[in-house]
Amino acid sequence: MKTKFQETLSRANEAIFRYPMVLVMALLASAGAICIAETDRFEITSYIKFTICACLGISLMFALKMLSQRIGKELLLHVSGVIFLIGFYCILPDRKESFTEVHAYLIAVTALLSHLLVSFIPFLERDRELRFWQYNKNLFINIFLTAVFTGVLTGGVELAILAIDKLFDFNFHDRIYRDTFFVLAIFGSSFIFLLFNDKGLNNLEKDGTYPVVLKFFTQFILIPLLLIYVTILYFYSVKIVINWQLPRGWVSYLVLAYSIVGILALLLVHPLKQENAKSWVRIFSKVFYYTILPLIALLFTAIFTRILEYGYTEPRYFVLLLALWLSSIVVYFIFNKKATIKFIPVSLFLFGVFALIFPYLNAFSVAKRSQKTELMNILNQHQLISAGKINFQKKVTDTIRTEIANKFEFLAERKQGAFLSGLLNEKDQAELSENIKKGSFYSIQNKFSDVNVTVKNRAYEMNKLVLIRKEQAVEIGNYQYLISFHRYSRDPQQLNNDQFELTDQLTEKSSLKLSLNDQEEIDFGPQIIKLFEENKNKTGNVKLPEIAMESDLSKYHVKLIFNEITKEKYSEDDTADIYYENVYILIKLK
Repeated sequence: MKTKFQETLSRANEAIFRYPMVLVMALLASAGAICIAETDRFEITSYIKFTICACLGISLMFALKMLSQRIGKELLLHVSGVIFLIGFYCILPDRKESFTEVHAYLIAVTALLSHLLVSFIPFLERDRELRFWQYNKNLFINIFLTAVFTGVLTGGVELAILAIDKLFDFNFHDRIYRDTFFVLAIFGSSFIFLLFNDKGLNNLEKDGTYPVVLKFFTQFILIPLLLIYVTILYFYSVKIVINWQLPRGWVSYLVLAYSIVGILALLLVHPLKQENAKSWVRIFSKVFYYTILPLIALLFTAIFTRILEYGYTEPRYFVLLLALWLSSIVVYFIFNKKATIKFIPVSLFLFGVFALIFPYLNAFSVAKRSQKTELMNILNQHQLISAGKINFQKKVTDTIRTEIANKFEFLAERKQGAFLSGLLNEKDQAELSENIKKGSFYSIQNKFSDVNVTVKNRAYEMNKLVLIRKEQAVEIGNYQYLISFHRYSRDPQQLNNDQFELTDQLTEKSSLKLSLNDQEEIDFGPQIIKLFEENKNKTGNVKLPEIAMESDLSKYHVKLIFNEITKEKYSEDDTADIYYENVYILIKLK
């Protein structure tokens, strides 16, 4: 027992001194996640940026460590990694409202690139094919083991804390469970993974026997599933030809899924290709890339059907890029007799870097230019431009109105205010600029779609009424307290040892109940329904002097104030959805 303990302690000590930067990043990521959870949601932007960069740093520092074990220069590589992370931190916006889907794409692709870097960075030289495979196979197994160990450890520790809390009446705060989870899930998993890799690159690339479990999984599960999958896709292709119809958009994802999983299967069985006894592996390896050829034609047809109709967006750009990458893989392995499997992660990494940073042709530049062109085409096609500005008196269909509004929101999120302002009058320019500055991109889309374009020919369209308070500032008056509830976060609010809770069932039961200490409650739903009834003959945005209602609740007098509240309905048979973003509650003692 003592020997085992000393051995474990020795391995832990070796992992700490071999991978200090990886562990520092994991520790910082854990601390950042805890800070996000314990900080007011309106003040967590810096913690989000910090945590994202620290999480990226875990895989990046591990990749640089692997490279340093090959070429040396560890200090220089780690300094370069830190500089990159600082630069990435500065790229991310300083305000939570400014985080858009663009930043989500940037973060996701960068995270993918950092993991791809781990897979090939120590093997840039030639003639290391088998070592490259052994290295990635060992990493794959260690990741799986890490997930199992981390799950068991986290569950066990959480249950131990719960047992101590309940059996000995410690009354731990709930955050101890949350913080423990973050530490074990991020720092703990990283440390466990490093324990499996404590000897470093030399041990990871060492030749070993092919795992029986991996062989069974690939032969009897993965490859049969791929055969079923490709059969379905081929039947769908035949159906398209027979019916002579364009493929559905989501078929792109199915083709990519089949291709990527198939490539993964080939990588898993790579060492078995040369064994005469494994003829099924050789056949699969030779046939697979030929099976993709017809599907690539289907893939490009589906992609360009969407692009030609709606233009480029970042997701369509990335799907097209994956299709081009897949085509390069097929061509490479079919025509190159000395093909190396290292080409797969290296080429995907280069395509990803191209998509992020290549001037003019990166995903974000292409999407912005394309949507600008699409917007101008719609405006010109429907003669909505007058003296260089949009003519909001011109009648268009609901579909066109929605398209224009969506493109305005899309471009506003990407800070194309100068281009959009050129299409608006001075008053709308100022409002647009303010909304972009505040990050109120939905307000841009909502205002444009419901106010600025008159609707005609409503065959099937959402009936939407938005009641807006003219004065957005809330006057407190003689009230003593103000609390607020958000649409997606209505946790109980504490005041003078009393607990206020808002229960929103406006859509289901026309009910919006404010309760005090789970004992007394008042339902403001009927007053809200009455307010919509008074404006039932209106659509779009309707400005009101005030959207407020008040009542007594035990020893308090309360007043609910909405900046805006929306009711929308798609058809006469549907239930109307009623919702709001924020509600302010003014409170005073009676």
